[in-house]
Amino acid sequence: MKNVRDFLEYLQANEMSFREGAVYFGDRVVCYMNIEDESDPFSPWTIWSYGDYSEGPDAIICERMRQVAWENVNPCATCGAGCDPGNTKVIFGKRFENVCNADMAFYSPEADALECVKRLLEMRKNA
Repeated sequence: MKNVRDFLEYLQANEMSFREGAVYFGDRVVCYMNIEDESDPFSPWTIWSYGDYSEGPDAIICERMRQVAWENVNPCATCGAGCDPGNTKVIFGKRFENVCNADMAFYSPEADALECVKRLLEMRKNA
């Protein structure tokens, strides 16, 4: 759970807060997060990102971060997020079919995935 603690500290240091399943920048939700909810069938720690990622500033998203984002594209699973039967989305220049409204899902994210999430959050903060 060290990664979770470190990520929560990162949020606080970057003027974001976690409450009621969402990460906020001011009064705007910038992503959703689940920590240790036994009802989550995938992971005790999940971060769901959403937004317009059709393009990204190269200073924020490098080629490795694009790859990490693409590896974590979240397919529609008829979960009730309102996207059934899924969306067609372009994420950093690559087209994906059957994507959930929560574009990406990071399950128990490690270093590369957390770095990608941080870059995505920077994009959401600046949007």
